[in-house]
Amino acid sequence: MNLPSFKEQFAALIAAPSVSCTQAHWDQTNRAVIELLSSWLESLGFACETQEVTPGKFNLLASYGSGPGGLVLAGHSDTVPFDAALWQTDPLRLTEVDGRWLGLGSCDMKGFFALIIEAVQPLLDQPFKQPLLILATCDEESSMSGARALADAGRPLGRAAVIGEPTGLKPIRMHKGIMMERIDILGQSGHSSDPSLGHSALEAMQAVMGELQQLRRQWQAEYHNPQFTVPQPTLNLGCIHGGDNPNRICGQCSLEFDLRPLPGMQPEVLRGAIQQRLKPLAEQHQVKIDYAPLFPSVPPFEQAADAELVRLAERLTGHQAAAVAFGTEAPYLQQLGCETLVLGPGDIDCAHQPGEFLEMSRLEPTVRLLRELIKSYCLNPSSEQPKP
Repeated sequence: MNLPSFKEQFAALIAAPSVSCTQAHWDQTNRAVIELLSSWLESLGFACETQEVTPGKFNLLASYGSGPGGLVLAGHSDTVPFDAALWQTDPLRLTEVDGRWLGLGSCDMKGFFALIIEAVQPLLDQPFKQPLLILATCDEESSMSGARALADAGRPLGRAAVIGEPTGLKPIRMHKGIMMERIDILGQSGHSSDPSLGHSALEAMQAVMGELQQLRRQWQAEYHNPQFTVPQPTLNLGCIHGGDNPNRICGQCSLEFDLRPLPGMQPEVLRGAIQQRLKPLAEQHQVKIDYAPLFPSVPPFEQAADAELVRLAERLTGHQAAAVAFGTEAPYLQQLGCETLVLGPGDIDCAHQPGEFLEMSRLEPTVRLLRELIKSYCLNPSSEQPKP
């Protein structure tokens, strides 16, 4: 096949809807994006392997060259939902406005795959001493099921992995974890004129929130990392629902909260600490307390500052590796033995918003950066890397 131009590839990726969402009416397959990437990469000589993670949801792993070591260039193929009425342009059409390419996924982050292809094409006539792997995952914006499936399979990938999430072309070696949790309390309703007729789920929840706030103070005193803009772990009591009328003892109450742990804080340990605080409250208030995650947690991520990939990215970009608050698939690739870094051309400030864009001035620098990474890991691998 004749490979479309770089801009045509970018536009085709934007035009292929691939929303992932916890709400079924928004959720879509990512098949069209994966098929586009497969056809383009196969035409360049890549071996493409597609994995159906859940019905209609696919990962793609495309490889050029073989053997151990090498480089993984990774990203997610899905986008968040959108409200077309709030966009000034068609969100599913690549539009150029004032030196920016607008479109859903231009920044976060389907456009990254077109940049990878643009970077690698001139290098394909040279021998690859170690492989290049291009990874496109599903459902990063919702369950991260694509990255989780890879981590669960345990199949080694490359020596190094770069995830092209929006970082303004600055290397990121740390981010917080993401835990979204729920607590449901079942009490006993009754007439409000006689408290002995029931057990208030709302009053029990008040005590639960007090314990969560106490744990938050404890964790924030214990953990601190000045590399983050918000250097402590955070716990946000996001929403609460309970009861139905002022003259009834509240029989049921639900709380949902968000916890962002720093690197070094393990989600299962935090959940254990919360569970330990809940049990005596259930007995004290004579209620049933059910505690569970709303979604599987995303672990915190930290790549060592002296890692080869970190040093190389700092040299190529001129920026010291830093930390961000948002979560990525980095911890899952790290679990597979990759030195991992988050580094991409978009700006997180415009992600998940109407009018999402990528500055055109970032296109050529990104291509040059990716080309240098491919040369370093695949064409001229250092002595530190394993030989095929």
